Amino acid sequence: MAAAEKEAEKEEEKGEAKEKQKEKRPKETKEKRPKETKEKRPKETKEKKGKEEKVEEKPLSNLLLFGRWDLSQVEVRDPGLKRYINLSPTFLPHTGGRYANRPFAKARVNLVERLTNNMMRTEQYTGKKSKTIKVVQLAFEIVEKRAKKNPVQVLVEALENAAPREEITRLRFGGISVPRAVDIAPARRLDLALRHICVGAVQATYKSPKPIHECLANEILLASKGDMSSHSIGKKEELERVAASAR
Repeated sequence: MAAAEKEAEKEEEKGEAKEKQKEKRPKETKEKRPKETKEKRPKETKEKKGKEEKVEEKPLSNLLLFGRWDLSQVEVRDPGLKRYINLSPTFLPHTGGRYANRPFAKARVNLVERLTNNMMRTEQYTGKKSKTIKVVQLAFEIVEKRAKKNPVQVLVEALENAAPREEITRLRFGGISVPRAVDIAPARRLDLALRHICVGAVQATYKSPKPIHECLANEILLASKGDMSSHSIGKKEELERVAASAR
C-alpha cells in the first residue's frame, strides 16, 4: 500500500510541474492578418454567341403610302382646311376604328383613310375595307399616270376646290321658316368635299362599263381642275348659289 501511495504522489508532482511549465511559456498572440480587399472588377457584358445583324429602324417620316408615295411633300394651301387634313406618314391607311365615337377625332385620321371609309357606301363595299383600299390604290396609280404628280397632292387640290364655303339653314320667325345663308365650319367643309367626291365616283359606275377605281380617279382629276362636269364641283356651286340667294 505504501508503494502505491508513493507512485500516486510522484504522478501528481509530475502533473503540477507540467502545469507550471505551461504558465511560464508566453502566450502566442495570433497576428491579425489584414483583410484582403477584393478588387472590384468591371461587370463583363455577356457576349451573345454569333453576330447579330443590326436592323436599322426607319423613322416614321420615311414611310411611304403603299410603299410608293411620300406624304411629307404634300402641301395644303387652304388655311381653313390645313388644320383638319391629316397627312401623317403611314404605309397602310387603316387604324381599326381607333378614333371612332370621339368628338373631333376625325381630324386625327389620315386623309387617305377617310377617303377609303367614305367609299364604303354600296352593298359591294360596305364593311370590305381591304377591297376598298385596293380600289383607292388603283385610283391613285391612274391619277399619278395622268397628272404626273403625287396623287395625294392632286386629292388635296380636289378637296380644296370641292369644299363649299356657304350653305343655308332654316330659321323660324313667328311660325314661318326662313332660309338664311351661314358660313360652313372647316371640319364640315372637308366632310362635304369627301362625301361629294365619293358619291360622284359611285354614281358614275351606274350603267357604265368603267370600274370603280377609274371613276374615282376621274372624279379626283376633274375636281382638282375645278371642272363643272365633276359631281363634287357641281354640288359645291349649287350650295353656294342657293346660299347667295338666301342672304
